[in-house]
Amino acid sequence: MWPEFRSQCPVASALDIVGDKWTLIVLRTIFAGRHRYRELADIPEAISSNILADRLERLETFGLVAKRPYQQNPVRYEYRLTRKGADLLPVLQELAAWAARHIADRWSSPRWFSEGKPEDFYPAKSA
Repeated sequence: MWPEFRSQCPVASALDIVGDKWTLIVLRTIFAGRHRYRELADIPEAISSNILADRLERLETFGLVAKRPYQQNPVRYEYRLTRKGADLLPVLQELAAWAARHIADRWSSPRWFSEGKPEDFYPAKSA
């Protein structure tokens, strides 16, 4: 299910999906290899649990992440990027590069991030 789009503008439509203050941060954290809820909650930006739960649900609904159980009793899930989600890597890379150029005292991006390609994060193909 897609959100109601404001217009047919591709920029506005993309922002309707990932343009809030938390969604790209959650995606960044999944790119960094944190897949479980507790790992995703433990970030410097201090996301609240209700916001994290909402963003993970939205990301799954929009097909950007896939939710899979990793434990049965109680059931706990991990969140992995889909191809569609991994294809957002260049967007995150450009935002990080822009911030590094124009906002003083930002962290340097790790090499895996700055030199990565979306394909590096595509889900493994099943045999």
